[in-house]
Amino acid sequence: MEKKVAYITGGTKGIGLGVVQALLEKGYRVAYSGRSEKTVNAAADEIDSSYEGQYMGIVSNVIREEDESRAVKKIMDEWGQLDVVLANAGVGHFAPIDEMKTEDWKKVIDTNLNGVFHTIKSAVEPLKRSKGYFMTLASLAGTNFFESGAAYNASKFGVVGFTQAVMLDLRKYGIKTTTIMPGSVATHFNGHTPNPDDFWKIQPEDIGLMVVQLLEMDHRTLPSKVEVRPTQPPSAR
Repeated sequence: MEKKVAYITGGTKGIGLGVVQALLEKGYRVAYSGRSEKTVNAAADEIDSSYEGQYMGIVSNVIREEDESRAVKKIMDEWGQLDVVLANAGVGHFAPIDEMKTEDWKKVIDTNLNGVFHTIKSAVEPLKRSKGYFMTLASLAGTNFFESGAAYNASKFGVVGFTQAVMLDLRKYGIKTTTIMPGSVATHFNGHTPNPDDFWKIQPEDIGLMVVQLLEMDHRTLPSKVEVRPTQPPSAR
């Protein structure tokens, strides 16, 4: 994997940052994005200083296709290639449909679904040249609906279907495509602060390891959809 280049959207904390750190440990050069310079710089403080020069933070809001186009251009200008893209950026808003605000619906769909489209549209030509790997971070909420989850369910069901169709579009170019669908993960998602009570949950580094294992798998084999959940949630204890 040495000297390959990866781009992780929403890579400033949680799962995204866990993947960034796992790939740096494997010798990747890694670009990651966040919506503000503050969050991008804060993530850099979490990365071991020994990797200086091997990573770059980019301010990009996946809602805007022009931001993603600029991000990919910056990566190509700096490193000349792009081998792996993980569309990870996401938000959540949960409310019954009769209480859901239109702006909240649009924010979830624009970020979680349209954002994935903007990322792959911006990165597809470099991925064709590298015969690279495109991954999306979906959720078990992409197959399991729940009360007050209309916006989030719609976005993640969409990501799952979108990614599987993209897989069929891109495999003829030698590009592998996978959607990862985690259950409960110890992250800052939806205002949560990770704490010791999250010990039973999937940890960000677990998803980082999974991404590495997918990349190390022989090119002939493609896990196109990966569901992952805690081994033993509290209800099973």
